[in-house]
Amino acid sequence: MDIAEAGSPSGLPLTGERTVPGVAGENYWYRRHEAAYLAVVPHCAGATVLDAGCGEGYGADLLARTARRVLAVDYDELTAAHVARTYPQVEVIRSNLAMLPITGAAVDVVVSMQVIEHLWDQKAFLAECRRVLRPGGQLLITTPNRLTFSPGSDTPLNPFHTRELAPLELAELLSAAGFTVRSLRGLRHGPKLRELDDRLGGSIIEAQVRLAVTGTPPAADLLTAVASVASEDFVITDEDLDGSLDLVAIAVAP
Repeated sequence: MDIAEAGSPSGLPLTGERTVPGVAGENYWYRRHEAAYLAVVPHCAGATVLDAGCGEGYGADLLARTARRVLAVDYDELTAAHVARTYPQVEVIRSNLAMLPITGAAVDVVVSMQVIEHLWDQKAFLAECRRVLRPGGQLLITTPNRLTFSPGSDTPLNPFHTRELAPLELAELLSAAGFTVRSLRGLRHGPKLRELDDRLGGSIIEAQVRLAVTGTPPAADLLTAVASVASEDFVITDEDLDGSLDLVAIAVAP
């Protein structure tokens, strides 16, 4: 969610949901997503990787630096064209994620970051992930933790989301799709971000949300805080999974 700019260096419109690099007011959300991509890079080294719901493409580009091959899929025509133009080392496919035009057992790893909460048919998507993965292939998935993203509500507060998942719900959904959940961890603020939370009255997230809702011009201290965030300011840990911001799952196909 943008708190400063009306445009994007990528040329893609700022929808309030798609995160793009190079926008100071988007930096917190961009770095939060980047932290998760960086965490899964080691799992993709030398592999054929599908980035399912690649968005602007910066994550697929990160994966391509170590992967043997990266296929990036997005449904939005403008976004897919941007990825193909901007990241030539990534192979781009425009497709519905519930009907992937990919041969069965064709990829080693499926990466899907902050996507499943947008999908109307999450079961069909996971079935497709299982179909395109080779036996023993990995599904690396992140999604906002419902317990902290929409606290006290089964209905997502974010209008772009269809169904958010709590930790146990994500684990059960993956298991029901035939995956073995190898790891389920949580992304949260590290020491620097916890300090910024305190300085901004309790939460850098809530400070940004308030501005987006009210349309109030951002204060200089908030802009400075948001622009200062780096991917290493987030940590991924087993501690207090229910209290984490995002869920990070590694699941293995049969």
